[in-house]
Amino acid sequence: MYWFTQGLCFLPAFLVIWSSCTFIVPYLLAIYRRDVDIVFPYISDSGANPPESCVFGLMTFITACAGIGTIYSRYKFVEKLSEETSLVRPCLNKAALGLGLLSCLGMTIVASFQETTMTVVHDLGAVVFFISGVTYLILQTVISYQAYPYGSSMCVFQARVAIAVIAALAFFPTIICAYFVKQTELHRHKEDKDYPFHVASAVCEWIVAFSFVCFFLTYIDDFKLFTLKVKTEYEDR
Repeated sequence: MYWFTQGLCFLPAFLVIWSSCTFIVPYLLAIYRRDVDIVFPYISDSGANPPESCVFGLMTFITACAGIGTIYSRYKFVEKLSEETSLVRPCLNKAALGLGLLSCLGMTIVASFQETTMTVVHDLGAVVFFISGVTYLILQTVISYQAYPYGSSMCVFQARVAIAVIAALAFFPTIICAYFVKQTELHRHKEDKDYPFHVASAVCEWIVAFSFVCFFLTYIDDFKLFTLKVKTEYEDR
């Protein structure tokens, strides 16, 4: 049996691969068209101009859908685990679900409203995406600790702690330094006064984004342990 056919591990596996491509493919396309600088553009800079904006929007929407499926499946897995062991508080699991779904909403807002045309809405979506996403990682790390030794190993828990810490530490420079970036053009110059803030913010943004990717990568082994079934009931009236 192939590993990706075990349980639901194909969900996080697809999410990891597709979300990585969502960040990288529009960036390479934007570089090819010389719409952004090679070094240190924001992720959303790659999705500001067509045709890469169309690719970025479509791929981000699919990423958000895969994220919703993965986050909900994780919620149901922890819910079932909690019913049998009573180790994880249901309110914590529901809070993680809500924050995960909110992060996916923020992601779609970022992709739908380009930073060069709808800056305020785009930035709002980015803030929602990062704040709820980082908080989701933290809550899932706490859940992993409470559920141990069920659901995941200590090594996986430690990996999640490391990823969540990196994401949290990189989040603050991303937001704080972005506040001092006044230039909205896609091409930056080292002579610009806000260039150091842009570099710090952009680098940390990429770190946070791939922290999400790495965190979902740790779900693959967990998702081999369970499946979800849809039950249909018909009421004859």
